[in-house]
Amino acid sequence: MRKSLLALAVLGTLNSGLTYAEEAAPAKAETPAYTIAYNVGLFSQYIFRGLTQTGGHPAIQGGIDFTHSSGFYAGAWGSNISWLEDGHYYSSSSMELDLYGGYRNTIKDVTYDVGLLQYVYPGRVVSGQRAETTELYGSLAYKWVSGKLSYIVSNGAWGAHDQQGTYYADLTANYPLTDTITLTAHVGRQEFDKNIGGVDASYTDWKLGAAKAFADGVTVGAYYTDTNGSAAAWGAYDGGNIATATGTVFVQKTF
Repeated sequence: MRKSLLALAVLGTLNSGLTYAEEAAPAKAETPAYTIAYNVGLFSQYIFRGLTQTGGHPAIQGGIDFTHSSGFYAGAWGSNISWLEDGHYYSSSSMELDLYGGYRNTIKDVTYDVGLLQYVYPGRVVSGQRAETTELYGSLAYKWVSGKLSYIVSNGAWGAHDQQGTYYADLTANYPLTDTITLTAHVGRQEFDKNIGGVDASYTDWKLGAAKAFADGVTVGAYYTDTNGSAAAWGAYDGGNIATATGTVFVQKTF
């Protein structure tokens, strides 16, 4: 999920009580009650927490975000995937749909964000249980550094049974090198509450990247990712590339 705000302004009107010699002061721009933003992107692959969701193949992604002036927001985001079919968990599944909502605000220079995220995977299950997963999340951001904790409250975690309490903690730095170029460094820890299939599936992932923004809302970038996940836990899921760092390039448009 990548979010953005639409900039809106309202023209001021003249004060009818002004005398002929006085200049009319422009009215202050009113804050809109809400904004709606759209985004669409093309990625060389879909990486989620260090793991490819498309077997190294391209992904088309897009979303919509509704943000109220009070700080409350809601949105939906989707991408094509292949991991459920690649692992023979589903007989037909090519989409991930994320539904989320929360509250975001700023106190001095610190922005906080709390919300609920539901992962939805349409398709027919042939092995294991459904992959739907529910997470509570909270984050704090100061200038260009942010930290986030995502905590699973559903019983299952992407098809793994009895994983309530699984969490993902991450730290991200988005450093503005120039007005249009941003450097990104990220490290995260995916900690599962219980072993999966008798194997410890927990791992750490990292990412380094850069992106350039253009005036028309287009962003072009690339990043490099890797994990220390075990092949026993993730080898088949990740196409055998769990121990290999991988690069991703993308272009994204925000409306």
